[in-house]
This record gives sequence, structure tokens and C-alpha cells, in this order.
Amino acid sequence: MDICKTIDETRETIRKLKTEGKRIALVPTMGALHPGHLSLIRLGRRYADHVVVSIFVNPAQFGPNEDFDTYPRELEEDIKKCRKAEVSLVFAPDKDEIYDDESFFTIRINRMNEQMCGASRPGFFEGVMLIVNKLFNIITPDVAVFGQKDIQQFQMISRMIEEFNHDIELVMGSIHRANDGLALSSRNAYLSSEERTTAPGLYRALQYIEKQIKSGVHKTTLLIDHQKSELEAKGFKIDYINLFSLKTLQLAGTLQHNQKYILAGAVWLGKTRLIDNILIEL
Repeated sequence: MDICKTIDETRETIRKLKTEGKRIALVPTMGALHPGHLSLIRLGRRYADHVVVSIFVNPAQFGPNEDFDTYPRELEEDIKKCRKAEVSLVFAPDKDEIYDDESFFTIRINRMNEQMCGASRPGFFEGVMLIVNKLFNIITPDVAVFGQKDIQQFQMISRMIEEFNHDIELVMGSIHRANDGLALSSRNAYLSSEERTTAPGLYRALQYIEKQIKSGVHKTTLLIDHQKSELEAKGFKIDYINLFSLKTLQLAGTLQHNQKYILAGAVWLGKTRLIDNILIEL
């Protein structure tokens, strides 16, 4: 496995692989790898000859009061996990390798960041799209693998690939969960033992809403409000829980047949922000 810290050595390594006619899959991460990441790596191996994993805690997607400084950084352990998962190349640059001291260009997003996590994390998705574009340009993958847990991110990257004419196949990995249903996340490490016991409540609330929708409830306001109250009684602070159009990421009104929706939620439990979602097709 190659471990590259610079853009030049990464490009040279990728170039050699491509001259051999090999397909490249990219799995972008911010490190602190868990079984969910490893499932994306395995998925990448199904679509390509070589998997490249980027490990970079991207400052552009953190707000002023967010957890950039305390975000888990476990590069040595991550490299061991990548080697065991038969990753071909780890791209682990420093900040100065990716960003200049001064930038003259930015990415602006219309509409797709108005709801869900985009509403409560201004600038977040601009930072995500910026680093993803950079990684696409550096690594030039044939396939890029992202997880469903970050469904808003996935849909926006899908649209960005189309509009920016990236010649990349986008693949979505399913949400990897603990035995009690909690969606795996590097930030789960912030949870206390008591909070960890409570945390699966978000997924259970989404499952309950999904069950009611599939049983015929298509006016969901009261249903969702009731689940919000239940979660608040258990100690959650609600950011959002709602239904959104899978295509546009806008709030869904009365649900319609033959349409696809995202049932998504973001909550705070203590100092930890948890997100989860279920895809629904009527």
C-alpha cells in the first residue's frame, strides 16, 4: 500500500495504475475509520481494481464554533485498517498541501443546501463540495463511494458531478449500524456511556414514522411532531426531523405515490450531533 502526503506523488502513483488499464475507486474520509468506512472500501473494491482512501480533516467544512480542533485524528490506526482492507493508496495530505493561504474562488450552492443539515450549518456544504472537487481533480477516480448516512451530501455530489461534467460513477453505500441500530459515525466517540445507550432513539423514531407512512399515513405533520416530543423527553435536542424530496432536497408536503423521499433527522445528545435517515419510495 502506498501512503502519499503530496499531490504530486499521488498523481504519479495514480498515473502508473491507470497506464496499466486499472480502474480506480475513491473513498473520501476524514479519518477515525470505523466499520462503516470499511464497508465503503469493500464496496469500492467491487467496482474497481484499486481503492484509494483520502484521509483529511477538511477545515473548510467546519464552522467557527464546531469541532475541527477536537475531531478524532487517528492516522496511524487508520493506515493499519486501510492496509488490512487491501487499500492500494492512502492520500493523507496536510492542510497546506490542499489550501493556499489566500483563495480567490469559492463554490456557491443554490437551493440544495436550504434544508436539512445545510440550514443549520451555513457554509458546510460549500466546504464539502470544494474538497470533493479537489479530490476528484487530484485522484481522477473512475468511481467515487459515499455513504447514505450523509444523504444530503450524496445528492449534492451527484448533482455536482453532472453539472461540472466529472467523468465519475457515483456509488452509495448503505448505512452501517451498530447492533442496536445507531448509525456509525466518528463523532459517536463523543458520547458518554449513558448517551450511547440513549442514542439509538433517533433511528427508532424514524423507523416508527416510516412504518406509519407505509401503513397509509401520508399527512405526517402530527406524526413527526409526536416523535420529536418523545425524543425531547428522552434528552434529545432536535435540529430537524422531516420528510424531504430525494431529488430536490426540499421539504415534502402531502406524500404522493411513485415518488422517493428522505425521512431524515439531526439531533443533539449532549455535545454530540447525530444524523440518520431512511429512504422511502411510495
